[in-house]
Amino acid sequence: MPPPKRDKTDAPLRSDAQRNRERILRVATEELTRCANVPLSAIAKKAGVGQGTFYRNFPHREALVLEVYRYEMRQVADAAPELLATREPERALREWLDHLARFAMTKAGLADAIRMVTSAPGGPAKPEPAPVTEAAELLLRANEEAGTIRPGVSSDDFFLVIGGLWLIDSGEDWQSRVTRFLDFVMDGLRAGAPGR
Repeated sequence: MPPPKRDKTDAPLRSDAQRNRERILRVATEELTRCANVPLSAIAKKAGVGQGTFYRNFPHREALVLEVYRYEMRQVADAAPELLATREPERALREWLDHLARFAMTKAGLADAIRMVTSAPGGPAKPEPAPVTEAAELLLRANEEAGTIRPGVSSDDFFLVIGGLWLIDSGEDWQSRVTRFLDFVMDGLRAGAPGR
């Protein structure tokens, strides 16, 4: 029996192909945040890739929009263990909240584009936020063990508390409002911490 054929998607991308893909995703995030209907050709041009390269990576708008969402979510999730490896748990959690806030502001800008591709009949479903939930759980447990937050805070509790992030207008001065909000969140998590 002949060996099974390898799907192109199973092979890791060459480093130049990976750089092209990531550049497309960064540009697409910026452009789709500004305008949900931005032409794909404009994204390709700004990313400095040809149409063939662009469509090899993202054959249609739906694939691009959902991959931008997954890419941003993965960036936030991957930041948690990286921060814990180089910072004290409490500092890691606070800095990770900044990553999460940038994701929330990007997602707010992408909301129209995401809604357009996921609301069509038979369209794809919006990706589940499992990686971000797992990252929050990792940070919460590290802080609980360090005694820097109150015991027993679950990721469900955490996301209920920070739900206000998604209500902040992603307009001009969102950074100062987000910083103040996240400082309140950290104060609430610290209340009742055994290490305080």
